[in-house]
Amino acid sequence: MSLLDSTHQTVSHPERIAVIGAGYVGIPTAVMLAHFGHSVVIAERDEFRRESIRNGRSPILEDGLEDVLAAVVQSGQLEVTADAVQAVAGAKFVFLCVATPMDDDGRADLSFIDAVAQQIAHALRDDAIVVNKSTVPVGTMERVRSLINRPGVRVVSNPEFLREGTALGDSLKPDRIVVGAEDRDAAKSVAQLFASTGAPVVVTDATTSELIKYASNAFLATKLSFINTMSRLCDQLGADVDDLVRGMGSDHRIGFPFLNPGPGWGGSCLPKDTSALVAIAADAGLSLDVVRAAIESNAAQQRHIVTQVAAMVGGALSGKTVAVLGLTFKANTGDRRDSPALQVAELLLAAGARLHSFDPTVSADDSSSDVANLGVCATLEEAVVGADAAVVLTEWAMFRSLEWSRLVPTMAQPCIYDARSVVDLEAARAAGAMVRSIGRS
Repeated sequence: MSLLDSTHQTVSHPERIAVIGAGYVGIPTAVMLAHFGHSVVIAERDEFRRESIRNGRSPILEDGLEDVLAAVVQSGQLEVTADAVQAVAGAKFVFLCVATPMDDDGRADLSFIDAVAQQIAHALRDDAIVVNKSTVPVGTMERVRSLINRPGVRVVSNPEFLREGTALGDSLKPDRIVVGAEDRDAAKSVAQLFASTGAPVVVTDATTSELIKYASNAFLATKLSFINTMSRLCDQLGADVDDLVRGMGSDHRIGFPFLNPGPGWGGSCLPKDTSALVAIAADAGLSLDVVRAAIESNAAQQRHIVTQVAAMVGGALSGKTVAVLGLTFKANTGDRRDSPALQVAELLLAAGARLHSFDPTVSADDSSSDVANLGVCATLEEAVVGADAAVVLTEWAMFRSLEWSRLVPTMAQPCIYDARSVVDLEAARAAGAMVRSIGRS
């Protein structure tokens, strides 16, 4: 039985639901709820995203999402509008799935949350339940309730725990559902929407619910920073980080998830959530030294990679051409927000290197500011030709089976640095390349 078949249960009491925001959280959430049999309207200001959804196409790269999206659009279970007020009219549940980017001081920017709450307040049903699914600091549920200022309208915290690239699967089969509210009946009503997932439910107060998301991401970031620090130690001592991971991860108390060395953690969640948690703790008079260390270690990992590449090409990168392979923050997504690959690329540029870059999700004519100076190429072969070094920074599957016997002869100085442990070391060395892999000799 497929994942979709196992979760496709017709709900006994279909609800009318509004989802505000068609991003990496809003679209999988809306599609999941529609798949479960609810009537869902998603509000999105961006015309391209609206038209994509209306035509049954996903505007974000997510495994399996487009097929389910097309099905629920065709069935009429999912509709899209530009008007948030129109979307919430008649909706029993309203999910807020808008961005909460990081401010200059590391705190979460709640301007989008505030604007939506004020915009929809007058249009909500008297018994509506507003569900805050965006990642927000402690106290935001009360903030939203005050902005809406409707006695009968209840506000509930329901943080998301989706991984980009597997968001549909995470939505249909989550590890847990967390719901926080002072009104336990409202919390249970929200939890019931996810009954078809079969996931355990944690019902708590809003403060704890909001903190759970930040604590979870800070722990994952810290685990990644730890193994990245160990990979640097392996480089210094001549140990093998792959064997280290097997030895550690086999202990059930530690486990293998998030024990993958790489160029550092990034994306739309971990960088902003760790910074926000540090700020929340500081406001409460507590210094989160462990999380601060994880953040600094993350930056150190990127500097380490640049140092390693420089050593391979003779000690200095000035005037050298480097092929950057991979620009998204991880594979199977088009998201480049806070990508460690981009941060390493910027460090390479600052060291004087010329860059030729390739990523399967980025076109050569992409004029976005984050890739404008990275020499984006249409093909991997074009990026590698004439390069003094090739650096693998995203774990795309295609990089696991590259024909190095064909690529290496086109390089000016065949040096390969694998920051994702995906390169076939034997094949690359047999082709005549000097190869280093993070934490592996």
